[in-house]
Amino acid sequence: MNLNSLFKNFCKKKNLEINSYQLKIIDELKNYYKLNFNKSFLNKFFSKNNSKSVFYLHGGVGVGKTMILNFFFDLVEEKKLRQHFNEFMLGFHNFVHERKEKNEENVVNYFVKNLKLRTKLIYFDEFQVTNIVDAMILGKLFEQILKEDIKIILTSNTKISKLYKDGLQRDQFKPFIKIMEEQSIELELKIEDDYRKSNENQKQRYFYPLNQETNFKINKFFRTITKKKNYLSKIIKVKGRDYKIENFYEGVARFNFDDLCSRNLGAEDYLEIIKSCKFIILDNIPQFDDINSNQQQRFITLIDVIYDKNIPLAVTAEQNINQFTSSRLLENPFKRTISRLYELTSVEKN
Repeated sequence: MNLNSLFKNFCKKKNLEINSYQLKIIDELKNYYKLNFNKSFLNKFFSKNNSKSVFYLHGGVGVGKTMILNFFFDLVEEKKLRQHFNEFMLGFHNFVHERKEKNEENVVNYFVKNLKLRTKLIYFDEFQVTNIVDAMILGKLFEQILKEDIKIILTSNTKISKLYKDGLQRDQFKPFIKIMEEQSIELELKIEDDYRKSNENQKQRYFYPLNQETNFKINKFFRTITKKKNYLSKIIKVKGRDYKIENFYEGVARFNFDDLCSRNLGAEDYLEIIKSCKFIILDNIPQFDDINSNQQQRFITLIDVIYDKNIPLAVTAEQNINQFTSSRLLENPFKRTISRLYELTSVEKN
């Protein structure tokens, strides 16, 4: 597989700029592929001692991490699985709940054996750990995944050593960090400009500030995209709970920020709620600080889910997208959220 040529052709077709940082990552991916997926006898022999099973690509928001690993993932012909990390962990916790297995080690083994039947490669985009329940189990889970020779590629905004920084009981998370550092090719992707904020990517679905004029514009926009669509009563069931989408027109859904982020909802709820959505409007996004950090955390999760499902978005907010504030604890992951907002509200993307 000549990744360099394929990548250059890919960028040419997509009208994307190529830089030296990206080409270095492509060279490393070429070696990773050769050692982990090339089926020749010599490669299998040498890969036993030399290959690392995890390709960990980190860097700031908007540098092209996802673009590069998407490109690579699409080329791999082995059985593969691309999943949002929150969705993956929800699947694991549901597996545990359904089995009601008391022995933690056994349930991890069963889950990974089942996983191996479905895939030889897992791709986690924008990997982060914020949940203490996930943090406590990840060491055993990833250790078993790697024992079963399942390969992992992932992107993150954070170096391995900084994962779950300042999290509760972080000492119990350190075995996972050790496993990742030993088993990973860890690389940083740098670039001077955020390609998602370029002048060629002007945003036309981000409306601010929250005033009468903005309200008029978003209502006009909503009427335009729902023209000739029928209003449907949409009730979503999530683990026995009902959630009603008040404004739903054949796949076009409109929500108020409080409806999604001021209620006790999480990634699993959002995944169910947006299953039927082809376009989403989100009204009244506020500024964030330490006081409403819980709402901000839900907003981060919501945008991750919408982005992962590639659903176009229109929003109204208190301020320009460049002027968001954040609670102190969520400043890092929120940078990714802002960059994704740029992309999700881009006419060019959708």
